[in-house]
Amino acid sequence: MDDPADLELSLRRRDATHYAVDLVFSQPSSEADVRPLGQHLVSVTFDVARLLELALDPRAYGRALWAILFADPVLASALAQCRAAAQSQGLPLRLRLSITADAPELHTLRWETLRDPQNDQPLALSEQLMLTRALGSADWQPVTLRAKRDLRALAVIAAPTGLDLFRLAPIDAAGEQQLALVGLSDIPTTVLAAPGQASLPTIISQLRDGYDILYLLAHGALADGEPWLFLDDGQGQVARVPGADLVARLADLSTRPRLILLSSCQSAGDSSRDALAALGPRMSAAGIPAVIAMHGQLSLETNAVFAPAFFRELRRDGRIDRALAAARQSIAGRPDWWMPALFTRLRSGRIWYEPGFEAEDFKKWPALLGSIARGKCTPILGPGLLDSLTGSTRELARHLAARHHFPLAPRARDDLPQVAQYLAVQQDADFLRDELTQTIRAALAVRADAPLPDGTLDVQLAQIGARRRAEDAGEPYRVLASLPLPIFLSANPDRLLSDALREAGKQPQAQICPWNRHSELSQAPTGMPTPEQPLVYHLFGRLDDPESLVLTEDDYFRYLIGVTRNEDLLPKVVGSALVNTALLFLGFRLEDWNFRVLFQSVMNMAGAELRRRYTHVAVQIDPQEGAMLNPQAAREFLKSYFGPTAALNYQTNISIYWGSAEDFLRELAAQAERQQRGI
Repeated sequence: MDDPADLELSLRRRDATHYAVDLVFSQPSSEADVRPLGQHLVSVTFDVARLLELALDPRAYGRALWAILFADPVLASALAQCRAAAQSQGLPLRLRLSITADAPELHTLRWETLRDPQNDQPLALSEQLMLTRALGSADWQPVTLRAKRDLRALAVIAAPTGLDLFRLAPIDAAGEQQLALVGLSDIPTTVLAAPGQASLPTIISQLRDGYDILYLLAHGALADGEPWLFLDDGQGQVARVPGADLVARLADLSTRPRLILLSSCQSAGDSSRDALAALGPRMSAAGIPAVIAMHGQLSLETNAVFAPAFFRELRRDGRIDRALAAARQSIAGRPDWWMPALFTRLRSGRIWYEPGFEAEDFKKWPALLGSIARGKCTPILGPGLLDSLTGSTRELARHLAARHHFPLAPRARDDLPQVAQYLAVQQDADFLRDELTQTIRAALAVRADAPLPDGTLDVQLAQIGARRRAEDAGEPYRVLASLPLPIFLSANPDRLLSDALREAGKQPQAQICPWNRHSELSQAPTGMPTPEQPLVYHLFGRLDDPESLVLTEDDYFRYLIGVTRNEDLLPKVVGSALVNTALLFLGFRLEDWNFRVLFQSVMNMAGAELRRRYTHVAVQIDPQEGAMLNPQAAREFLKSYFGPTAALNYQTNISIYWGSAEDFLRELAAQAERQQRGI
């Protein structure tokens, strides 16, 4: 299914009664934004009293709200133009209602009732003109996509004893659990529904294991402007929990759910309260990428139809806004159909991706498998292979930036070479290395399955890596070590691959690129690499040789200058492998600085014309939300840059596999098995 065109309609306060309106339109195939209002200033005043009179009639309310919002004919015409542009491309249109922080009272309006005057149908029921509420967040944590098969869900059904004391209806825990499991279906789901399980401490403890979806069914209410949830006290009795406590505990998690479906009464606020004090918007503002919350008292009967329908639709394509519109259609005949409200900071609207090559892009599995079988393939390993142990380089950069008050642009906080450069200049290189070591060790402790062993960071990584390889036959380093290849290049500072090769019965030889002439291992004698005695060549240094590490922007510049001006820095067997074998780039984000430096150093080597003989692959996770203004356009750019552009400039056409290194290696193993079976 095609990604939709995007139309952001922003509302910001001008004065006590007027709000300024602006539009920004973009299409998935274009990197350029269009401002269809141009220099025209649009101002709107909401007749709240009139809308309150219509509160019991969603149809009349929606018509009146549309008439108020689009009273200016220029704005109405601009919307029509954007719709026509999307329709001409055969694309749905996502209308993102962006309400700025200075106008929180606008969240009390029932935007989901807006009716399209073209057909007098609610926008909230349309899959062609989809309405979402866009909220900003002060959270810097990027939103990464997960492969569909790796999704995990946590369903919490709070049905404690004592709800009648608050004049609340009883909840059928067993029945609601069954509905949740039917809806989530093939998504592995943990359920907390038994007496004593739906307590706040238990919910948070479970979420620390890492879940993509949280489905929370509980009674909720607003009291004195504050949201409350009626959860379990851990003993099966009702506990009235401040919503602020749940939000604070969620914000404190190192890995948060990507989507929360909050089926509780008044969880999105009601028409007489400040909606930003309600639970759904608070969760979104605290960093949850997408929250669906109820704008009023959704009945349990309506939720019994809505929730399974939403999860069923979400499994189709991972697009939250489309799934919500389709699920609302299933309850369109009920008076509370409009109450589910989506608050999100996702531009793409997706929470999962399907790993793989795009169908038309890659039909050369046999050629790639043949190169591997002949030993004519060279994997080049990037930092993404360490993500499950230490977190991404972007996460490490943000931790360092926050701790040391990094002063440059917000986007630079994600760039580890820039943050490292700042620390090296402000302090010195030894301080930088010590701080980075501490940050990695802290991240490792959070993700480790057991207490960290004693020793250096290199030793700790090695021991935890060994345990993971022993427990998982699909662990990436274990899979790589099984390949009959003579040379592996690594941009990582760990020794995990060498250890995995030894476990596979091989005798690896380790060397470090002498880019700064300081490495003790750079001149270590080696024999001719073979699959039984493979060479592991560390391009950017190793942890056990701190002076060899390439960390700062200056280090990367010196590395690039050194290897391009003096090809003797690389052993001849490495240089030959880079031009006369199939290249596999694994664990890189192709838009990152460290990959660009590596790519240029490899592509500019003499003999590049030989690369045309081979099939090359780069494995790239889909562009992160927040890191890219237009993820689909970014994907198209990367396909062009590493495909036709690379072929023209470097005699190397690189096919991009969208997914993680783990995804690719699983697919590689599956393709090899099919080939052996003659399928």
